[in-house]
Amino acid sequence: MPKKKKTSIEPEIQQKLQYLGLDLDRIPKDILQYEPLNYRIPRGYDETHYKQYRYIPVNKIQILLSPTNRLDSLEERYKKARPLEQYLDNQEEENILKFAVFLNMLKQMSIEDVEQIASEQKLLEKEIPFKVKYEGSYLWQIYYSEATGKYFMIVPTTDSDYSAFFYLLKKKLENKSTNMVYVPVIGVDYSRRYLSKEAFEDIQNYLWLFTKEWPLVYEVYNDKDSLTIHIIGETCVYGKIKSLYHVTLKNNIEANHFYKILKAMFIMQTDIPNYFEFTTDVNSKGILEFYFKDTKIEYSEMANFIKDRYAFSINAKKEVMLELEKDIKRLEELKQIASIQDIEYLEKEKQISTFLECKKTFFGKFKYYFKYSKKSKKPKEVGQTIQPQIKREEEPKAKSQILNVQEKLGKKYTIEELIRSYKELEEEETKLKNTVMDINAIKLKNKNMKKKIENATLFIEEIDKHKKSIFEFWKYSNKDEMAVLPEGEEEEIGVVKRIEKVFDYVEDFENYGINLDKLQRELLTADETDSIYIATTNVFSILNKLKQNIATPKDVEAVLKMLKKELRECEDETESDDFDIFGGISQDNTKIKKIGNKLHRESEKDKFHILEVTKMTRQIGFKLSLEQVVKNIKNSLEKVKSPEDVTLYKAVMGEKIDENQFNLFNMNPEAELKEISKNEGNNINLYKISLKKDQNIIGFTNIIYYDNQNKTLPLGMDFSSKVIIDVSKLELNIKKTRTFHVTVLEDEKNDFSKVIVKKVTVYE
Repeated sequence: MPKKKKTSIEPEIQQKLQYLGLDLDRIPKDILQYEPLNYRIPRGYDETHYKQYRYIPVNKIQILLSPTNRLDSLEERYKKARPLEQYLDNQEEENILKFAVFLNMLKQMSIEDVEQIASEQKLLEKEIPFKVKYEGSYLWQIYYSEATGKYFMIVPTTDSDYSAFFYLLKKKLENKSTNMVYVPVIGVDYSRRYLSKEAFEDIQNYLWLFTKEWPLVYEVYNDKDSLTIHIIGETCVYGKIKSLYHVTLKNNIEANHFYKILKAMFIMQTDIPNYFEFTTDVNSKGILEFYFKDTKIEYSEMANFIKDRYAFSINAKKEVMLELEKDIKRLEELKQIASIQDIEYLEKEKQISTFLECKKTFFGKFKYYFKYSKKSKKPKEVGQTIQPQIKREEEPKAKSQILNVQEKLGKKYTIEELIRSYKELEEEETKLKNTVMDINAIKLKNKNMKKKIENATLFIEEIDKHKKSIFEFWKYSNKDEMAVLPEGEEEEIGVVKRIEKVFDYVEDFENYGINLDKLQRELLTADETDSIYIATTNVFSILNKLKQNIATPKDVEAVLKMLKKELRECEDETESDDFDIFGGISQDNTKIKKIGNKLHRESEKDKFHILEVTKMTRQIGFKLSLEQVVKNIKNSLEKVKSPEDVTLYKAVMGEKIDENQFNLFNMNPEAELKEISKNEGNNINLYKISLKKDQNIIGFTNIIYYDNQNKTLPLGMDFSSKVIIDVSKLELNIKKTRTFHVTVLEDEKNDFSKVIVKKVTVYE
């Protein structure tokens, strides 16, 4: 039989084969070796979430190629997958098409992409990323067969990125036992070496309660197959400000301790939520921490914490019971007073009713006159009420009814006992609240009854004044109109003070931005909105210097040079005229643009046109333009007032607010912290100001960024959440301060960038 001809290979492909170290005529046996996998797709398979990351020796990963796409189901990809050997075979006719596919994949391969993965893996040899996963994780389609204990990679041949596959092939060809890759293993559940499946699920549920975000939990195996559990997520550290956190559990003991402390806090916060609410923070290393008020919660101190809280509940219960006994006695006293008042009022009411009935007839008047003419007991002074004679008992005996706290707390207590104690405390507090409400109700009743008795007494005294003779009484009782008996005062019980609305950025920002934009369109001129736009640019710092009269000619010249440089970069190469015939119009008014999901036909503002900057602009003219901008901003601040209360934030690096400047504040605290975190230094001061309605403010609303000549500009603040306020005109008093930490990546787009923890001190 004649020998088959060699397949001709293009120079480009030959070059890539040399880069990989692959000789198609002399392929190492290790590369071609394939052992059956007997892989079964696991139940509940989820390819979008990885649970295990491993350092796997490259020589333990078998490679399969499948004529499918990565988006196809795993069942289809695995069913059609064939060993790499068949795609490298250029001799057997049945494999010729597969070999052509391999050459086509090789042709599409980018050496730069493979080198990028090589650099990525080199970094991963030193340490894993803070978030465990990395940008190229999805390229590795590596699975594990429990039946045979084999790792394998399925390479879809219809994809466009084969860099991970060729990197693995290159490493296999090097044939070094030390070559390893750090990759996710898809479709593998937690090993349960440290925690059970139920415990993993509980940890995620518990952390959601405390952080309000679902965490990512990974099992990470190092090059020696040692396991570490990594938990990564975000948590609210102040209001709605979130921070990244990382928890590392290195062994079985740490994992169980972490699980138990989460479980304990979860039980306490859900069973007795009125008494326990745990908060979170991150420490200087970005590790998640838990606090109860100002007490840090640690597993080693949990038994003492439970004991202290148990002692607190016993003492609180004792105080409540003492107060309850006093209030019960006070309630009985008030009830007796109410009974006496009722008797007294009924007596007076009867006399008044008799008078009103008798005055209707001739004989009735005589009957009343002679019946009530006898001298009665001296009436009490107006405003006085008969006080009941109540036998005073000795001091409440609640102290003797409860065991001495110190004697009872000689042992350690469980969460079950703690919850029972707080449930008892809750019952006693409910009784106390109900008793206080009863006291308030009967006090009001007594107060009104007292007023009624006073009015009735005055009415009777008025009648008695005219009983000096029968004729005077006859004349008085014949009057058609008589003084009306006033009713007692009505008061509301348990009036709850109206809760004032607090500005919430997430919920209220959109409406606030629309209302502020409406105001600024009504109150500000075109020149004023243009000037405010300059405050949104990189010229803002020189505006503050001019406002404070500290700007030097050198400062002004430096800004002018910067703007001229930007202008040269923006203008057309063919532009030769210094005079701009278009002015502020950059496009015709038929051009449709979008802000959010809303269409408009307005032109974006141009700082060069507003400041009249051209190649020929001189420093004097430029300074005059800037001074006019400062003047316009000052005038605008006098005109615009906040449509409602709003909460504002300003972050500075270890400094205080300069009250003489135009201060930029942000309604979004997270955005403010994110922006300042890019600066050097680890100590941030975050100032929180509650600006009241009708106080002066300028917002960077849509009218600041666009002209509105066609009246199509949408309302709102779609480009910025920042505002300008004049701090010098506000009366600021620090109510409280608080410290927390935020974890940020030096470069958010780089998974391997340095992790920085910033300390934030809030001044409210």
